[in-house]
Amino acid sequence: MFETVLFPIDHRRQTLDTAAVALKLAQQHNSRLVILSVVDREDPAMADEAAVAQLLDQARQRFTAEGIDCQLIEREGRPAFVIGDVADEINADVIVMGTRGLSLDTDQTSTAARVIQLAPCPVLVVP
Repeated sequence: MFETVLFPIDHRRQTLDTAAVALKLAQQHNSRLVILSVVDREDPAMADEAAVAQLLDQARQRFTAEGIDCQLIEREGRPAFVIGDVADEINADVIVMGTRGLSLDTDQTSTAARVIQLAPCPVLVVP
């Protein structure tokens, strides 16, 4: 059902919880897992290319330890738009991403809310 799972990551604590969901989904469906990190010059935590590369490597190690091979993609730009573009490029069947705990109904400026609006596939948002 889900041949390709796109998992956008960042430095937020909730990423670990979301990683567990992405891992379980990929294992259950024997999916190809693509981990995406977006260098965002407007977000100090995600503007450092070396830190983003380290984050991607840590994520790959975690998934590899669980028996899931994954592809890493690093891009630069506005996260919601990049996530939508990459999902389209790789023909993602689902995007698994976290949220900052804000209500998607009231915070339409969050990355998760924008991805839901822009994505070419279903988005599984992990609170």
